[in-house]
Amino acid sequence: MDYRTLGRTGIRVSEVGMGCEGFEGKDYPECERLLDCAMAAGINFWDLYTSNPQVRKNMGRALKKYPRDQYVLQAHLCSAWRDGQYFRTRKPDEVKRAFEELMEYMQPGYLDIGMIHYVDDKNDYEAVMNGTVIHYAEELKAQGLIRHLGLSTHNPDVAFLAVESGLIDVFFFKQKTAYEMLPANEDVNALFEKDAFDRIYEGIDPKRDRLYRACQNAGVAITVMKPFAGGLLLDGKQTPFGRAMTPVQCISYCLDRPAVASVLGGMATAEEIEAAARYCGASGDERDYSEILANAPKSSFSGHCMYCGHCAPCAVKIDIAAVNKYLDLAVAQGFVPETVQNHYELLEHHAEECIACGACMRNCPFGTDVIRKMKQAAEVFGR
Repeated sequence: MDYRTLGRTGIRVSEVGMGCEGFEGKDYPECERLLDCAMAAGINFWDLYTSNPQVRKNMGRALKKYPRDQYVLQAHLCSAWRDGQYFRTRKPDEVKRAFEELMEYMQPGYLDIGMIHYVDDKNDYEAVMNGTVIHYAEELKAQGLIRHLGLSTHNPDVAFLAVESGLIDVFFFKQKTAYEMLPANEDVNALFEKDAFDRIYEGIDPKRDRLYRACQNAGVAITVMKPFAGGLLLDGKQTPFGRAMTPVQCISYCLDRPAVASVLGGMATAEEIEAAARYCGASGDERDYSEILANAPKSSFSGHCMYCGHCAPCAVKIDIAAVNKYLDLAVAQGFVPETVQNHYELLEHHAEECIACGACMRNCPFGTDVIRKMKQAAEVFGR
């Protein structure tokens, strides 16, 4: 594994990091095996956005076997848990309680990066940076419970404001192929308009390119979320490029951008971890993605779920991200494998329970038609 310096923090992180999505729905022995596999591959950098208590407890217990200076933890403020579901909050008491629960469940001693969670709107940014959230984050930093501050966003305009503030050391940002070639816009839904793709393959949007260079000049590091687009870029039938990329090519593309220190995928199996870790020993030809981009047809990501969980909380407690994941697995294979059906059946709530209230669609940063997908899932899985 190769390592990079995380901007002006001075922390050394593995080029291939790991998100928490792969730990969802697993018991402790499974989580321990997954984490040990990642550690053995040289991965030392973890993002924990989820507020799921069981995931936090399992990861904390597994990490406790390792000396604290052997891993770097990027965990999120404002990501909370209520009635068995994730929700994003800016309320002081909820933010504080969620952080205290995180520290209780994981017992890491401190967070290397305290990541302010999911700030995509300029008004939300102003409320966060001029209100109780940033004050609380700075208090935690003064107490040594957080070493550095980060901000999670999909919006380059918000990121520019944060760079200018001088308060943010790390961004957790979407930087995969296709998305960053679209025009930067405060309205994330604009990323999915068909006419936006008339210029998608002309190169990186200039605003995004300026942001990466501004981050590099300011010493602000970028850590990359969703490098495989929820598996979309790895699937030749679903990718907008008409040809599947490999995990190595996806990671290579992200690490080629200025200011990027680490790429954090949501790997869920040892095989997926090993496939991502192969980047470090890959040849130049194996890393090269230029031919795929140069020959890509014009296409849109419209309607694709990234399984990020921002659609929560659901009014009837459906795990929307999990339903969509199982649906996409079934659709990609053309039938419902028994294992996928069994996993779906084990969900506490199913797609047929959707009341089409639309709250999930208002929360979704990717413009997914969740109501349509719930109807499709109910038909595919029979409930």
